[in-house]
Amino acid sequence: MLLNKKISVWYFIREIKSQILFIGIFAIAIGLLDVLPWFRKISLPLNIPALLGTAVSLLLAFRTSQSYERWWEARMVWGAIVNDSRSFVRLIIQFMPSGEDKITKDFAERQIIWTYALGESLRRLPFSEKVQEYLKEHNINAVNIPNALLDAHSQQLKEVAASKGLTDFQQMQLNDMITRLCDSMGKCERLKNTVFPRSYSVLVHILIYVFAAILPFGLDDSQLIIEIIITFLIPIVFITIEKTSILMQDPFENRPADTPMTSLAQTIEVNIRQMINDQNVPLKKENKSYYEM
Repeated sequence: MLLNKKISVWYFIREIKSQILFIGIFAIAIGLLDVLPWFRKISLPLNIPALLGTAVSLLLAFRTSQSYERWWEARMVWGAIVNDSRSFVRLIIQFMPSGEDKITKDFAERQIIWTYALGESLRRLPFSEKVQEYLKEHNINAVNIPNALLDAHSQQLKEVAASKGLTDFQQMQLNDMITRLCDSMGKCERLKNTVFPRSYSVLVHILIYVFAAILPFGLDDSQLIIEIIITFLIPIVFITIEKTSILMQDPFENRPADTPMTSLAQTIEVNIRQMINDQNVPLKKENKSYYEM
């Protein structure tokens, strides 16, 4: 997630460097063609490229709005995961009989691993050493590891309810928290697997290039350099806005604009270990970059 710090301009330039090169060559070629005798006779009212530019602006506004909505939904879901993780462990601590610290620790450790495993699976990264060690130790092997960990929550809760005499209300409260965690996981998977229509990007790109092609014929031919600069800058602004939307629309792709799932998982781990009075509470390091993952 981008932080409130100095943003690396070079990151955005690297993301659109091929488009910058293409638009630069395109603007120079169109500008030079416009000074040739045959093309010089072609003149368009400025209202025509202005109308097309307005249409592109409206499409980009819609695209940016939809992309931000997806990004914000992902952040809201992970905010709920933070709250529900702490609430789940708090209820475990409250409902377990005194002297059952091991059971409490089992639930707490599993919840910590679940948050890391969910973030890593959404980014489709290999599981971290911490997650792999836990899975190996508890012999957990499944296609959907986060879901398997929630199943383990449910199975242990069923055993504890029978052996430790939890009331129906207590069991219902804990089951409700597991259901909420599962619901959040499903929302993340929906955002991950629902792609933004590719045809929309193709349409916007075509309109931007058409706009760049006709813009010089609506400008004054006496100022060639100014004409080329304008033909270059305006489409680049449009492409930059669209690229920003593309980066936001997929919030689980291990990029600076992502939801900071690793950072949130670390926050959850610190909170939970403090709640169960664990002596091995990790220190969360301050991020020195302009973004955190």
